[in-house]
Amino acid sequence: MRPLSQSVAAVPASGIRRFFDLVSEMEDVISLGVGEPDFVTPLCIREAAIHSLEQGRTSYTSNFGLLELREEIAQMLKKREGLVYDPRHEILITVGVSEALDVAFRAILNPGDEVLIPEPCYVSYIPCVRFAGGCEVTVPTRAEDSFRVSRAALEARITPRTKAILLAYPTNPTGATMSRDELQSIVDLAVEHDLYLISDEIYDRLTYDSVHTCVASLEGAQERTILLNGFSKAFAMTGWRIGYACAPAPVLEMMMKIHQYTMLCASITAQIGALTALREAEAEVDDMVADYDRRRRLFVDGLNRIGLPCALPGGAFYAFPSVGHTGLTSEEFTERLLTEQRVLVVPGDVFGASGAGHVRCCYATATPKLEEALVRIDTFLRSL
Repeated sequence: MRPLSQSVAAVPASGIRRFFDLVSEMEDVISLGVGEPDFVTPLCIREAAIHSLEQGRTSYTSNFGLLELREEIAQMLKKREGLVYDPRHEILITVGVSEALDVAFRAILNPGDEVLIPEPCYVSYIPCVRFAGGCEVTVPTRAEDSFRVSRAALEARITPRTKAILLAYPTNPTGATMSRDELQSIVDLAVEHDLYLISDEIYDRLTYDSVHTCVASLEGAQERTILLNGFSKAFAMTGWRIGYACAPAPVLEMMMKIHQYTMLCASITAQIGALTALREAEAEVDDMVADYDRRRRLFVDGLNRIGLPCALPGGAFYAFPSVGHTGLTSEEFTERLLTEQRVLVVPGDVFGASGAGHVRCCYATATPKLEEALVRIDTFLRSL
């Protein structure tokens, strides 16, 4: 056989996978590892999808997605963020935000172009840049700064090859958020250096202590921003695989061209579900967010009480406690906690070198399980 793709072979497998493989062979594991809501998709969304199937709505849609859904997204963004997007030419329905991210990078990057990525960061960001022929330039953040990235740190890493800045607030894995003024300073930097901004805002609705700032709504941002969002987190629709991208028409046309030849269109059933989500599920979202907030406070308070220092995250549904004082690396801590107490967390360094000495805990699980996990983690810490 001839050699396989060198660019794909050079990307390591996800550092999370090994631990999920271990869990599959164990019983009585409390998983704080998967970034997925434990809620079922709201009933009105499920019923709408079922009804659409019963009515025989099983065809392709436009490559851009159902116009009715794009119009609803445009109305939502106008109402919530004051943004005006043309639903016919500036909004693309994708197979989750993961696909939106992939086609965004492939649409704007040429070989060797650099993308600035604050870390710790979601595990897919760097591979997607590399698959598109680009080069990641990671920008470390620190727990002392609540894992917020500064304009100065980004500016120090700009070179003539820099093409874009990737932002993702609230952030996976840290739950970090950024203020409007902090984000505006980064937009100003992008304007000064003529850079694209890619803003992954999948956790926008899961912002607890402040008002979420949409990057595209800031002065000077919309004409250079690719806004990514979707339905997985806020609406508990992870398995539906439905997201969207908003961008200036010339950029979106490039993204659509890739989408057209690789995905064709997102599932019509998922699109109908997403349309119903925007129209009818706001009360359910509010209830879920309020529950996440209660769990956030309970779990983070518990981590600090048992001796794992952890700042209260401002968004998403992750806690990112420090484990460095235990004398164990993040991976050692994760493996021993799993094997000795049957609690799954994720090593912080799989999200980049800046995550070393931390672990990611997803608190999107039932309160009794969170309480039991704290008991088991406490027992583990006392055994060290």
